[in-house]
Amino acid sequence: MTTHPTVLLIGASRGLGLALAQEYLSRGAHVVATVRGARRTPLHDLADDPQLEIEHVDITDRAQVESLRDRLAGRAFDLLFVVAGITNGRYETPADVDPDVFSQVMTTNALSPMRTVEILRDLVRPDGTIAVMSSGQGSIANNERGGFEIYRASKSALNQLMRSYAARHRDDPRTLLLAAPGWVRTELGGPDAALTVEESIPRLAGVIDAQRGRGGLQFLDYRGETLPW
Repeated sequence: MTTHPTVLLIGASRGLGLALAQEYLSRGAHVVATVRGARRTPLHDLADDPQLEIEHVDITDRAQVESLRDRLAGRAFDLLFVVAGITNGRYETPADVDPDVFSQVMTTNALSPMRTVEILRDLVRPDGTIAVMSSGQGSIANNERGGFEIYRASKSALNQLMRSYAARHRDDPRTLLLAAPGWVRTELGGPDAALTVEESIPRLAGVIDAQRGRGGLQFLDYRGETLPW
């Protein structure tokens, strides 16, 4: 069972978001999970589960996020988890990345998740949890090899924005989490990643569940270890 019986999961059409939807359903939660666009996704294969509701939202479109908030008005969730994210070429550097690609990665991975948190935060119970999917690659202190430079920068920016959010809402009792799932073999992580979804996501959900009611902001990996900023 989960300590978060009602979950609002943003970005669950595939990959880690889909796995989190499956994990929380298996833990007995009622899950409202979102997809982008009108196409059928792997999440729709779970639609027969009465504990699952599927909503549509593109988090890069502020109006769509506000519309989702309005549709869910009057409901309360124990956990809001914003998972959506993209990457670019592994070896692209600031010297050669296309500026439009840079802007897209930053908007999708940093600006949009935090804007979504700002818009949807009042749907979360006062003793609930707000989590955002970050990455160990967002740790500046741990960056000793380079690679994935634009993606790293976007996750570092996300971490900084979340830290600013926590500072502005220091009196808010909700628990705030930046969650790092490890390098996982998904479409985004690629075939060379060290972990399977099955090795990461159940443990990550367990870490998130263990933090309920603690308050404050933490940057944690799927093992429950604190990551350096």
